[in-house]
Amino acid sequence: MIPTKMKAVVLTGHGGMDKLVYREDVPVPQCGSGEVLIEVAACGLNNTDVWVRQGAYGTEDDPQAVSTWRRGRSTLSFPRIQGADIVGRIVAVGADVPESRIGERVIVDASIYNREDDSLADIDYIGHGRDGGYAEYTAIPAENTHAIDTDLSDAELATFWCAYHTGEQMLERANVQAGETVLVTGASGGVGSAIVQLCRARGAIPYAVVSKGKEQAVRDLGAEDVMLRDSGDFAQELARMMNGRPLDVAADLVGGEMFGKLLNALRPEGRYTTAGAIGGPVVQLDLRTMYLKQLQLNGSSQGTRAAFARVLDYIRSGKIRPVLAATYPLSRFHEAQERFMSKTFVGNIVVVPDRHLGAAAS
Repeated sequence: MIPTKMKAVVLTGHGGMDKLVYREDVPVPQCGSGEVLIEVAACGLNNTDVWVRQGAYGTEDDPQAVSTWRRGRSTLSFPRIQGADIVGRIVAVGADVPESRIGERVIVDASIYNREDDSLADIDYIGHGRDGGYAEYTAIPAENTHAIDTDLSDAELATFWCAYHTGEQMLERANVQAGETVLVTGASGGVGSAIVQLCRARGAIPYAVVSKGKEQAVRDLGAEDVMLRDSGDFAQELARMMNGRPLDVAADLVGGEMFGKLLNALRPEGRYTTAGAIGGPVVQLDLRTMYLKQLQLNGSSQGTRAAFARVLDYIRSGKIRPVLAATYPLSRFHEAQERFMSKTFVGNIVVVPDRHLGAAAS
């Protein structure tokens, strides 16, 4: 029996952790036409949800302005249940969805594309434009749910969507080819560790920038070699690590002071691709470096349907693997997000409704 009320973490406004409220009386959503109801088994955390809570996206005119992910055209309203990396089982279907789908184990593509073509100009995502998976149940468009048959656990599957979909699109935007070198910053985080693996999946050679203590873990994921983010002489340490090989692509998730160093490091006609700025969103750009070196700069956020299809193929074939740092009960969401923001781990963190996990975290 599907209950009428459920437990969920509700975002009540922009601000601190106090804006995230764990409630036990949230109405279970109803399926609209073309939708399915998912009993959530696990939901991964991501940086986008943190920045949306903080209102940290700024505007073109004021980088310090409180703004959500879709600048100037927000679909965010409060209260909102965030959570995009959803894995679970279909327990009910709306009109125009076959009842045979009930019982399927699914992973969700949380992108709300709003278009039929491959343009991402009007993209939104589940957990922002509509309620997501930090809850016991969520209603999702059926077309966004993909049946998955794998030995991976629900929590492991919940590490994939945001990180690997974003990373695959970053590599696609930069047209990364087999044999090319890619320098990945923030390589121990969810997206960074995904890109290391995704490079290997397409035959490219990843090098990584990490913080101290995470070197071996990132090597184990497939990095050809690693260097420390706070290296005294970035250019010299990079040259040592790459042993004289030219740098074809910089996949940057850090920004800040790293940005200029990466452009300097790229070979002529090299490509820069970014989907994050955890080290600082406002950077200095010497246009002469860009045009004299014939560089290509790519901004990327989320990914296309085709990018997610490739990620699913990689999961099914075993070319990529989950990097699950920890699992927390949904009722301890504050603790989970605090640890997520600490960046003291490799991979990603997942929350699981308490009834599926019990009271203890791993």
